Amino acid sequence: MSDHYALITGASSGIGFELAKVFGENGYDLLVVAEDAGIEDAAADLSRTGASVRPVRADLSTYDGVEHVIAAVDRPLDAVALNAGVGVGGPFADTDLDRELCLVDLNVKSVVHLTKRVLPPMLARNSGHLLYTASIASTMPSPFEAVYGASKAFVLMFAESIRNEVKDSNVTVTAFMPGPTATNFFARAGMLDTKAGQPENQDDPAEVARQGFEAMLSGDDAAVVGSFSTRLQGRMNEVLPEKAKAAAHRRLSEPGSG
Repeated sequence: MSDHYALITGASSGIGFELAKVFGENGYDLLVVAEDAGIEDAAADLSRTGASVRPVRADLSTYDGVEHVIAAVDRPLDAVALNAGVGVGGPFADTDLDRELCLVDLNVKSVVHLTKRVLPPMLARNSGHLLYTASIASTMPSPFEAVYGASKAFVLMFAESIRNEVKDSNVTVTAFMPGPTATNFFARAGMLDTKAGQPENQDDPAEVARQGFEAMLSGDDAAVVGSFSTRLQGRMNEVLPEKAKAAAHRRLSEPGSG
């Protein structure tokens, strides 16, 4: 059993799986969570890193799902990567309300709930890392992903706020912001016909996860991760007016733009 223990949500595939992998490769035992049965296969793959891996299947969009995960934590957590999330693409006037509200429950509500459960023990021990997966969409208006972009803006601001609250402790809080990444996100969001949904416009999830992990270890506040073009977009978003940023996002997310 390793001296280090990490909880990673949304770990059955994509960025979450790659985060779990890099944690495992760096000496952490793993508690990996996802709502789908693929978490069992992911855990078997992750065990090849040499880590002890425990899979938990839970729907984090529900209160009981979050509590089920917390009940599975059987030793002090040294790191928690709050990565689980979904998107919904399309004009807000046309998207399904239930899907949008489920997005809010998972991307926002579960992040607050999990943080409420894992942060106090870290503060009591005066040690730990919280790593939040935000998005470059959190830095700009997000037409055709209006609720998703807003949810990630919440995650970013929430992480920044918690970071300030615990600044006098040895608990670190880092948010990392990927751009379009080669995962199943766009298929699930109904965005395969968008420019962002095209493979040539997507970053490598392994590289995104590695950069996020390194930002956490460095104690960074927030980091745009991925390719040079994604990181450049992040820098540009610091100075561009909201109207220009909205137009740039629309070019990536508008249905049929791909």
